[in-house]
Amino acid sequence: MVRRGSIASAVVWMSILSLLLFWLPVLGPLIAGFVGGRKAGTVGNAIIAVFIPAVIAAVLLFFGATMLTGVPFFGALIGMGAFAVACIHVGPLLLGAIVGGAVGP
Repeated sequence: MVRRGSIASAVVWMSILSLLLFWLPVLGPLIAGFVGGRKAGTVGNAIIAVFIPAVIAAVLLFFGATMLTGVPFFGALIGMGAFAVACIHVGPLLLGAIVGGAVGP
C-alpha cells in the first residue's frame, strides 16, 4: 500500500478550515488538523504542515506590527502577543494533524 500525501495541500486545507471554523475554540482547529493530517498522508508531513503556516504567520505579524507602529519595540510586543495566540491555536491543530496523519488517506 502506497501512502500519498502533500504538505502543500495539507497546509491549504488546514488554513482554509481554520479560518472557516474559527468560531469553535478547540474543535475547529482539531477538525482542521485532522483533515490536513489526512491530506498530508504521514505523521511527519502533518507535523511539518502544522508548523510552517504558524511560523510564517508569526513572522508576518511581527513585521506588519512593526511597520504599522513605526516603533520596533511596540512591534515586537504586538508580534509576541500574536505569536502567543498562534501557539494556543497550534495545540489542537497539531493533535488533530497527528491523529489524521496516523489514520492516513
